[in-house]
Amino acid sequence: MNKEVIKNKLMDVIAAERILCDEPMKNHISFKVGGPADFLVVPESCEEFINVLACCRKNNVPFYVMGNGTNLLVRDKGYRGVMIKTRQLCRIMVEDTSISAEPGSLLKDVAQAALEGCLTGMEFASGIPGSLGGAVVMNAGAYDGEMKDIIRSIEVVTENGEILELPIEKCRMGYRKSIVQENPWFVTGVNLLLRKGDYNTIKAKMDDLNERRRSKQPLEYPSAGSTFRRPEGYFAGKLVQDCGFKGYCVGGAQVSEKHSGFVINKDNATADDIITLIQTIQKKVKQDYGVDMRTEVIMIGE
Repeated sequence: MNKEVIKNKLMDVIAAERILCDEPMKNHISFKVGGPADFLVVPESCEEFINVLACCRKNNVPFYVMGNGTNLLVRDKGYRGVMIKTRQLCRIMVEDTSISAEPGSLLKDVAQAALEGCLTGMEFASGIPGSLGGAVVMNAGAYDGEMKDIIRSIEVVTENGEILELPIEKCRMGYRKSIVQENPWFVTGVNLLLRKGDYNTIKAKMDDLNERRRSKQPLEYPSAGSTFRRPEGYFAGKLVQDCGFKGYCVGGAQVSEKHSGFVINKDNATADDIITLIQTIQKKVKQDYGVDMRTEVIMIGE
């Protein structure tokens, strides 16, 4: 199926102005690298999102669903198919101790809504740069918390277009995993259960965690956050540093001198620079310590 036919199919379910053709993905991911996607579509409602998914599936068009692009690496030749960006699905509703939000909501915005409602429990997520949907899929966590600690239930759309509401007990959430990863499902809504707290206490904790993040992490450079998952019994950054990679460069990509757990885009890196550096680290750590370094970063494209 050629691009014109695909575009016409997409225009049946989403307005033409929200369909971008040959869109450079470096403009949409935090690493600031990546070639063009054939199409990038930006639905403005969950209904549109579900209709775009159904359109792609019905017409056998490859697709990938992204949130804020903060744990994503698109290769230099881009993505052949449809990138679906959920960033506009960002409604947040606070009621008593519950927050209901759409998957494209930024974690910092949900945390801010919690603060304004004097709700505690989400402070840990206030500095994580990703979207709520992605955070659910990966059971994102930082400092003293994980998403599974505050989720009451999630709503997903299945491969058949069925909407399911799953209580936390059925979400099978563990370290950087959830039931959503095990199935061809996508998050369409999240219900959080927090606790009443004191505004000033909540704000002080958020400010403290965010200052710790700024002081320890290379936030001044494009990256995808922590590059590697924590291997059991080890700290990823320490393994990288102990193997001599602190400050090590491949092209414009570098292991941060501030925190060895971060690969950064130091100087106009290509996606290939970043991937080569990651693979070099993985090979050396395996050789020296027998440890498989799995990435937090998801790599797609060609």
